[in-house]
Amino acid sequence: MALEAKVSLLNQIEARIGSIVSYDSMPKIMSAISDVLQGFSLAELAGHQDEADDLLQYYLDALKVQGRSQKTIDRYAYVIGRVMESVKVPTRQVTVYHLRAYLSSEQKRGIQDSTLEGTREVISAYFNWLHREGLIDKNPTANLGAIKRPKKQKQIYSEVEKEKMDRCDLCIRDRAIIYFLRSTGCRISEAMELNRDQVDLASRCVVVHGKGNKERRVYFDDLTEMLLREYLADRHDDEPALFVSLKTGARLNPGGVRVMLNRVAEKAGIEHIHPHKFRRTLATNLARRGMPIQEVASLLGHDKLDTTMQYVVLDERDKEYSYRRYAG
Repeated sequence: MALEAKVSLLNQIEARIGSIVSYDSMPKIMSAISDVLQGFSLAELAGHQDEADDLLQYYLDALKVQGRSQKTIDRYAYVIGRVMESVKVPTRQVTVYHLRAYLSSEQKRGIQDSTLEGTREVISAYFNWLHREGLIDKNPTANLGAIKRPKKQKQIYSEVEKEKMDRCDLCIRDRAIIYFLRSTGCRISEAMELNRDQVDLASRCVVVHGKGNKERRVYFDDLTEMLLREYLADRHDDEPALFVSLKTGARLNPGGVRVMLNRVAEKAGIEHIHPHKFRRTLATNLARRGMPIQEVASLLGHDKLDTTMQYVVLDERDKEYSYRRYAG
């Protein structure tokens, strides 16, 4: 190891451990460290640093302990892994310039700003955690500003669109799924994870497991109850899942539901039927009818009211009505 590099490294070590060891023992400790470093080159030390770069795994373990879903953990692992593969430096050497260069290159590839903002949020969460844990000295995302994206007016299903869906010639399973999503506001993943014995048809309610494995109770109307009873009576299998594939009889997955909804959209003459739009439609209708926003948030499984407010679509007529009613 070059003399200048060795002296610099020893000075840094001494400064870091000076507050935790006694003055008398310091010379012996520094002498021992100096002897160990004597046999290494800077290149070898850099190689060891690369091998010891297990920080991402530490973070993923922390997410698991926090109760984050495996789907979320997998997404974080994928996004952070892609970024780190691109910047080509160990985690502790990443700077804001590396991250800006990565986001810029993705932007040039045509990646949408909304996707890039999602990436920025993930890597910011990662480096914020590393900094809080004391695993890095400086947070490279501290000055990595949010990516502005045009705010699009969210849409809900109109009464005409819902009528078009109702008039479609659908099998009982597909109609039951659509009404279940429309009536409960469940996420598609939550609905597909349900088993038949979890649904209380008499009380028209079901306990679902949302993000972070948090339980909440959701409700459905009497028409949905009727369709579920008819669908389950038509089943002659031992599969515990509430909704199953028509081809295999196995639990239906979210991808299969999206394929089904695309077919329904084509039949109904609707541009697109997105399962998440059912949640937004329910939230908006409940808010318009006077349900307190806190209760709407609880039904949707939101921890923050700001998230719920992004789901509620209010037009000028709603605002004018509220003004006339409450303005005195």
